[in-house]
Amino acid sequence: MTGLATALRTLAVTAAAGLLAVTGAVAAPAPPASAAPEPKAPREFVALSSVDRTILQEMRYTTGHNFVGEPVEGYRQPLCILTRPAAEALHRAQLRLLARGYTLKVYDCYRPQRAVDHFVRWAKDLEDERMKKEFYPLVDKSRLFADGYIAEKSGHSRGSTVDLTIVRLPAAPTRAYVPGEELVECSAPQEERFPDNSVDMGTGFDCFDTLSHTDDPRIRGEQRANRDLLRGALAEQGFVNLPEEWWHFTFKPEPFPSAFFDFPVARRSVAGH
Repeated sequence: MTGLATALRTLAVTAAAGLLAVTGAVAAPAPPASAAPEPKAPREFVALSSVDRTILQEMRYTTGHNFVGEPVEGYRQPLCILTRPAAEALHRAQLRLLARGYTLKVYDCYRPQRAVDHFVRWAKDLEDERMKKEFYPLVDKSRLFADGYIAEKSGHSRGSTVDLTIVRLPAAPTRAYVPGEELVECSAPQEERFPDNSVDMGTGFDCFDTLSHTDDPRIRGEQRANRDLLRGALAEQGFVNLPEEWWHFTFKPEPFPSAFFDFPVARRSVAGH
């Protein structure tokens, strides 16, 4: 009987397999493969704080105080990440400025491609103008691409571009932005626009206005001197200014002149570097 029972069980299994083939039924799916790990930065990238702890960091895109009005995709932590040559050049500029009673303050450093994509989606949504009054009061949002304020690629994603300003020492604290608070034009006089412990550069950071052009002739006196101080200190260390934005500088030669990275802005991206 044992042999017969075994034969019957084998026949039943064989018949069941045949039935599955005929009816198209499928077995339970295999468990899904684990998600691929997020990319890490190449070893040439470092956290700026590992090179210079004295440079102030006010990373705007991790907050709602930016032209989008919300934290930007890919910015996991308020951290400045740069290629090591760019970070070391900033350190040298910082030493020169400290001796004169100033410090650098960075607003944005490496920017992942997913953040740039977020900017592009936002720019195409013409209904979302929640931050217009501060950041682009005189620019029609439909013109952001044509006028060059938004693009599908950014030099920041190559890791050697930084947005920054200078602060007179001792540095006063900058108050936190309160979502929904009354906005003031970024081109308004310094005492009227959102408070920033930066010296007066003539506009706020990320001001979509021709007044932000580094050499705009309307910028004179103390504001002109401050822009020239920033540009001169960085130029000595190999940084080149973008003429349309007084705050925007790229270290040359770039270690990655044609790569656009997408690892998140997070400590884990440069852990161990």
